[in-house]
Amino acid sequence: MALPLALGSQDVIGQARTGTGKTYAFGIPMLQRIGKPRKNRKKPRGLVVVPTRELALQVTEDLVAAGGKLGSRVLSVYGGRAYEPQVEALRTGVDVVVGTPGRLLDLVKQKHLDLGQTAMLVLDEADRMLDLGFLPDIERIIKLIPSERQTMLFSATMPGEIVALARKYLNRPTHVRAESTQAEAEAKPEIEQHVWRVHRMDKIEIVARLLQAEGRGLTMVFCETKRACDMVAEQLETRGFAAAPVHGDLGQGQREQALRAFKNGKIDVLVATDVAARGIDIDDVTHVVNYDCPQDEKAYVHRIGRTGRAGRTGTAVTFVEWEELTRWKVINNSLNLDFAEPVETYSTSPHVFAELTIPEGTKGVLPHARRSRAGLSAEKIEDLGETGRSRGRRRDERDDRETRPRRDRQRRRTRGGRFEDAPTDAESAAEESSTQSAPPAPEQEVSVMDKRRRSRVSEEPVTAVGDDASPAVGIAIARRSRVRRTAGAAEAALADVLSDGDGREAEPYAGSAEPDGQDERPVVEPERIVPSSPFMVIFKSPDLATDDDEIAPSAATERAAQRRRPQRPRQPRRG
Repeated sequence: MALPLALGSQDVIGQARTGTGKTYAFGIPMLQRIGKPRKNRKKPRGLVVVPTRELALQVTEDLVAAGGKLGSRVLSVYGGRAYEPQVEALRTGVDVVVGTPGRLLDLVKQKHLDLGQTAMLVLDEADRMLDLGFLPDIERIIKLIPSERQTMLFSATMPGEIVALARKYLNRPTHVRAESTQAEAEAKPEIEQHVWRVHRMDKIEIVARLLQAEGRGLTMVFCETKRACDMVAEQLETRGFAAAPVHGDLGQGQREQALRAFKNGKIDVLVATDVAARGIDIDDVTHVVNYDCPQDEKAYVHRIGRTGRAGRTGTAVTFVEWEELTRWKVINNSLNLDFAEPVETYSTSPHVFAELTIPEGTKGVLPHARRSRAGLSAEKIEDLGETGRSRGRRRDERDDRETRPRRDRQRRRTRGGRFEDAPTDAESAAEESSTQSAPPAPEQEVSVMDKRRRSRVSEEPVTAVGDDASPAVGIAIARRSRVRRTAGAAEAALADVLSDGDGREAEPYAGSAEPDGQDERPVVEPERIVPSSPFMVIFKSPDLATDDDEIAPSAATERAAQRRRPQRPRQPRRG
């Protein structure tokens, strides 16, 4: 329906459910209008703006396939890849550019991309771009394109914001709908939908049994968060299934590796966020599982639209937790579905095996005889020259890093924080006392090791401090040697200790000191009260109330008494 209008250079707003060929609806007229490439024409004539990188790759593949006979030069630009290959392709010359808003504006800012000769603009999945906050970027891109152009908007859902955008930037557009205004789900009789109310801890067990259904092909599992994607993919791998996650925290090379492995059949379970809910056109996707309830009806339509494409059949299973019932009822009413009250379901419920044709007695672990997939490791990661740091790392890479043998490091044994060949505290104290009579010259520098030895705390008795010093005084001197001091400062500290700070000579400690400097005073520990019964009352607060005390009135009694009080008449104002 949109082809005649698009070929006639009219602005079009296309609305159709997923899997009906919207890419060819704008791709064929664009390639037809551009024609065969020319050597003297290097600036792009067509521009397709998409919200996600995966969708950019998908649209590029479709346009290359459609323009194979014409030899059209199609280039995809998006973040996560190196700039150099894209800049080199733009210098050589391209006819159609497919990209995300961020990378397009970066190339325009660096003056590598010139949109001055663009004659056709397409916004694919425009509602998704508005949800992701790309509206300011889209407006900037539209201002860089000549006003004499053809503009087309395509999406499966058409909210009011898209209509307002069309009125602002499109010239008398024609709204083409490939179906009625009713919910898209009504036009999907080829998708068998199941909505179950499940418990959070039982979800993974139901998925493990669902993946063993008869006739199951490739399966996509949609989660709400990136952490949930990693958790579900890891648990499915431990149960024997070939699964891989796809979300925004992974590098672009890892995301493309997972998609290639999924398309090539090396893995059969793709766990993804809504980043893969748009534009992923893969054959043989037989089952879609909404592990987490979608946020709205648009997300639900696009999620289940990954199966049952191009006339095929598929199965969609949605899990709804108890706290998500209200959200699901809104989605159910918006789409006019028949699942207002989802059936309470567990992994052992009989209707799970009956409705999904799962063999009886199936457990949550895939038998070894059925583990025939090569796995994600069989698909190599392409070196894309990714910009920035990689925000995610595979589990096998982490395991390799953890099991890597540690290198032997040469260490010098220390005792008490010093090397073994360093002198002890007693030797240092003896050396210090012997050098008191001969202080070092002003120009002589004290080494770092000497400072460290002198600032060390010693618990050993020092008996060679002076002629009149007792062992107890030596212990006090050693314990007070925390501060850094030179030989002259040590002499001042010794005099301060012997004089006890006020000029009087300090008396030895009254306690009996053994020859080894240890004090044998008995250590008295507080007596512990151990009740014979855990219900015994150890302490009871005294009752300080007396018979003369009055009971405090309640708040209600005070309010009643306040209402009974006579109110004083108001005095008239003077003057």
